[in-house]
Amino acid sequence: MKKIYILDTNVLLHDPEALFKFEDNDVVVPITVIEEIDRFKKDQNETGRNARHISRILDGMRAKHRLTEGVPLDTGGSLKVEIYREEFIRKLPPELQNDRGDNRILAVAMQLKEQCDCRVVFVTKDTNLRIKSDALGLAAEDFESDKVSIDELYSGTAQAMLSKEEVDTFYGQGFLDLSGEYLPNQFLTLVDEANPSHTAIGRYNKAQQKVLPLLRPPKDGLWGIHARNREQQFAFDLLLNEDIQLVTLVGKAGTGKTLLAIAAGLHKVSDEGSYARLLVSRPVFPMGKDLGFLPGDIEEKLAPWMQPIFDNVELLLGNVDERGKRKRGYKELVDLGFLEIEALTYIRGRSIPRQYLIVDEAQNLTPHEIKTIVTRAGEGTKIVLTGDPYQIDNPYVDSSSNGLSYLVEKFKGQELSGHVILSKGERSPLAELAANLL
Repeated sequence: MKKIYILDTNVLLHDPEALFKFEDNDVVVPITVIEEIDRFKKDQNETGRNARHISRILDGMRAKHRLTEGVPLDTGGSLKVEIYREEFIRKLPPELQNDRGDNRILAVAMQLKEQCDCRVVFVTKDTNLRIKSDALGLAAEDFESDKVSIDELYSGTAQAMLSKEEVDTFYGQGFLDLSGEYLPNQFLTLVDEANPSHTAIGRYNKAQQKVLPLLRPPKDGLWGIHARNREQQFAFDLLLNEDIQLVTLVGKAGTGKTLLAIAAGLHKVSDEGSYARLLVSRPVFPMGKDLGFLPGDIEEKLAPWMQPIFDNVELLLGNVDERGKRKRGYKELVDLGFLEIEALTYIRGRSIPRQYLIVDEAQNLTPHEIKTIVTRAGEGTKIVLTGDPYQIDNPYVDSSSNGLSYLVEKFKGQELSGHVILSKGERSPLAELAANLL
């Protein structure tokens, strides 16, 4: 039996294409939702762009047929705009009869439930509104078309139980022919079945069906940074491999995601000259209460947001001597043209060729914003995204719906991409203890 899905404003602002993701069921948009979307259309951010997009979609539908009568969709269902009437809200409990947008939308949903014998489902990303709907006996769901369970997130690694001879063959010839259900660029720990302490590590090449040895940094490390655990060795292999154009590094605070990425980026740009520039960016989301507008030019405004990047670069530069006096800083790299720091706000519309692009704190981005960033990549560009899905400051995404988790899931079978989860904290014993206990 067909169902009726009633969409809340936040669903359409999150994904304007949500109208077409309910298969052959009927989709209803209350007129109050149209009114609320109109308030966002002039915003110069992702929400504003989505508001304008959904308005264009609905206007295109209007040209085909009257929206209040229902417009057939290619999926087999229909799209309808439902008009709100004053008498609808009087049927709600007294606490919900005030003239708020949420209550108007809820009143329309309850009215449709009374009128239709079919199943009516209210779809909203507002937790409290789902609770209110459930209390009124109305089925409510979150919009989950782009959700990825954080507990089932692809780790990028696996174990392969082999014979002693096969492990020795890998060491002897520098590769191992291996077939199996392994994913492209998945990191394998080759374990001797008879002696589990006899192991080797490598990266799986799906096209050749071979396990290849990891790329090793120079003996003195990358700008003085050495891998401290197995996952960091995996990360360096991805970061240094020019054939892998998209890298995702996921891990809790202190695992070295950003430091490793910047060290590898500086090595590829300044030492090897493989890329024209290291471009580092991060979304602008405050932790806790916002400080408001910041004075100064664009560089001064960005400074507080980009300070974690500056800290990592200056650590790599070794810019503090024994007496604590600064010897040099990140501005030296900027002046030489090796490094550029930029807010993601200005990346739309750009084409970025031959650059090593690092996007830090990518867990704060929506799937649509991630798509915008990755599609900026020009010829010869490598994109590295780092983040921790458990530390999200963006109120409109969570650990399952953020763009970083979404990207990992969508690209895990692609030859051009690689992924690894970093689990062991290396910042300090205190930071590791806090990440585990708090």
